[in-house]
Amino acid sequence: MISKDTVIALAQERIDELNSGIFLVEVNISPTNVITIELDKAIGGVTIEECVSVSRNVEHNLDREVEDFELSVSSAGMDRPLRVPQQFEKNIGNQVKVVLGHGSLEGKLMAFDENKIIIQTITKEKIEGRKKKEEVVRDHEVNRDDVKEVKRIIIFGNPKKK
Repeated sequence: MISKDTVIALAQERIDELNSGIFLVEVNISPTNVITIELDKAIGGVTIEECVSVSRNVEHNLDREVEDFELSVSSAGMDRPLRVPQQFEKNIGNQVKVVLGHGSLEGKLMAFDENKIIIQTITKEKIEGRKKKEEVVRDHEVNRDDVKEVKRIIIFGNPKKK
């Protein structure tokens, strides 16, 4: 079976050469040698040319005579959960949905570390002594152990700033 460490090293070698802000999100190798590599980029999106470049470096350095394989290199989709710290960093200030064991929370990703993430929500609430509902901003600190997944909320058009 093809070594995951070898595939990671080959992909990282080309990523380092490109020096364009790309990073590995995930590398999977199935028992039938289907290799899947997902990339993301610190600023902007991963280009087709960058995916092809990483793919070629991996493919040209693995010997099909020893073991046959199938290789797929792609960018991490917008609909996929955030999985590595660089993706969280890239999405600070963006709207996210945090799925917890006991529900979910939607808001702006404000900060994160290995132990917690901070999500800011804005709700309209009735304030005692006031006639109209007012916007209330709250920061929610969520323990990372309680988080099942964090996904970007994709907003089309001209969203109202929150």
